[in-house]
Amino acid sequence: MNLKEKLFPDSRLGLDRFWNFSRGGIDNFRTGLRDAVSGVEQTRSRMMEYDQLLVWAVLSLMLIGLVMVYSASITLADGPKYANYSSNFFLLRHVISLAIAVGVGIWVFKIPTKIWDRYSPLIFGFTVLLLIAVLIPGIGKGVNGAKRWIPLGLMNFQPSELMKFAAVIFAASYTVQRQEYLHSFMKGMLPMGIAVALVGGLLMAEPDMGAFVVVALIAFGILFLGGINAKLFGGLIAVGLMSGATMIALSPFRRGRMLAFMDPWQVDNAANKGYQLTHSLMAFGRGEWFGLGLGGSVEKLHYLPEAHTDFIMAVIGEELGFVGVVVMIFLFYWIVRRAFIIGRTALQLDRSFAGLAAKGVAIWIGWQAFINMGVNLGLLPTKGLTLPLVSYGGSGILMNTIAIAMLLRIDYENRILMRGGKL
Repeated sequence: MNLKEKLFPDSRLGLDRFWNFSRGGIDNFRTGLRDAVSGVEQTRSRMMEYDQLLVWAVLSLMLIGLVMVYSASITLADGPKYANYSSNFFLLRHVISLAIAVGVGIWVFKIPTKIWDRYSPLIFGFTVLLLIAVLIPGIGKGVNGAKRWIPLGLMNFQPSELMKFAAVIFAASYTVQRQEYLHSFMKGMLPMGIAVALVGGLLMAEPDMGAFVVVALIAFGILFLGGINAKLFGGLIAVGLMSGATMIALSPFRRGRMLAFMDPWQVDNAANKGYQLTHSLMAFGRGEWFGLGLGGSVEKLHYLPEAHTDFIMAVIGEELGFVGVVVMIFLFYWIVRRAFIIGRTALQLDRSFAGLAAKGVAIWIGWQAFINMGVNLGLLPTKGLTLPLVSYGGSGILMNTIAIAMLLRIDYENRILMRGGKL
């Protein structure tokens, strides 16, 4: 015992207590730090459980669309058709639509994919009822001679947009359940053909031929990817082409549009059926390589009808030029590519419905974007289809976002299974 311990006999006990307390504090600190790092790693892991580049591509299209809708619609209040509207009217409505769509999309992301599989027939049947309801006087709302909307206060809901989503999940579920009959006309293709024909008849009564084309492409595209007999599919394509030609031949309005598409610069066409197309082409020509800059479009000044909806790509071409158009095409290419990869991964994990549904979303977004761009560039006859995630239109934005949310959910579930987890 040293002098200090003799003089202060309790000091050693105090030091031992202090040391034990300090060591316990250090151990607690280490445990807390370890838990914090583990929490950060778990949060980072959860953040990596969805396709971040896909999300950024979608958000980029939404933001570009927000800016371009405002640019294309800001002068509409100067014309007689929208004289009672403010210059910010379409911008505010578009912001509300985006907010609703993102909120609903976050909720849809939480829904397991198997729920969509289970209730797909009910959703399809409910959407058919909505397509019937929109044709009933007093329920459906008409715009420019077409009855396609049901007023819901904050937005006018378009059942044909919901039908595109319903077609994705219904066709995917049908293909999985009828896998053994896909080589049979009566049991494999005919029931789906009857369902598509029913939907087509209702859509043509609105009329909305563009939506009918997209729904048919989704349904039969999923059947093709699911393994339908090649000869049956070839016959289906032939029937579809003949049906389209018949509808064009029997309708003076559609026949006039087709003739205007073939020669839009002919004097009578340029002033009538080809008016939109000629002004769309002039917008692209004025844009050249780098565009006239935001707000610099001349065609949106009451020359190009529906510049904020069906022909927003022409305004993008005029204000952002060839470079802006290429960026838009790349963003859509990326979304479609990722959707097909997510679908392929799901099929490799024996998730047939999820895989076909993901590829159905790719068909939907890809074909509708292609048709809209083709119409704007004069590669396809004029058709009333919006540019997904970009054009003004609450129903379109909402259903596109729901489809993307379901796609992200499929990817999320794929990643869980690939890590060895359970759904």
